[in-house]
Amino acid sequence: MNLSFAQAAVVPVSAGTALQALSDIGRVQAGQSVLVHGASGGVGTYAVQLAKAFGAEVTGVCSTAKLDLVTSLGADHVIDHSHEDFADGTRRYDLILDIGGRPSVRRLRRALEPRGTVVFVGGENGGSLTGMGRQLRGALLSLFLRQRLALFMAKERATDLERLTELIEAGKVIPSMDRSYPLDEAPNAMRLLERDQVRGKVAITV
Repeated sequence: MNLSFAQAAVVPVSAGTALQALSDIGRVQAGQSVLVHGASGGVGTYAVQLAKAFGAEVTGVCSTAKLDLVTSLGADHVIDHSHEDFADGTRRYDLILDIGGRPSVRRLRRALEPRGTVVFVGGENGGSLTGMGRQLRGALLSLFLRQRLALFMAKERATDLERLTELIEAGKVIPSMDRSYPLDEAPNAMRLLERDQVRGKVAITV
């Protein structure tokens, strides 16, 4: 598969983050049930596809406008967070990826199997330590539980890029690009990202 320059540019960070969250921290296994909270974003679109490639049953949580996107990525089930509650008690998951979200630790645990794992990907405030209070509380609480509530910081590794390249070339993972913006429209692109009006990733061309 030939990737455009814009697509290739977003693969390492977003895809690598999703890969490490699923395999290194989440220890995903074939046949497990995986919930991706934030499934329509840059990391989430990769997480849905990677979890499917690893043989998991995947549920994606996103907004109404992006249900079709997450379905097209291969999610087995899609939850519209504006109308449905993933933690209503009807289903539990072996692994939950909470990508830059804000659900309480209690809600996440309610949707988790007794020995399941939550991986916090990113913080509520751009990933800074001051925006990770919920995650830190979860990690401390995890010391006294059978459930794992794990913090996560991505690293750039050549082995991950090689593994991702194989999956992309096999057609199992496809970069989800909303559109490209010229450099002078970068502020507008950032506003759209902040308003959650982007499907996947955007690229700035220079």
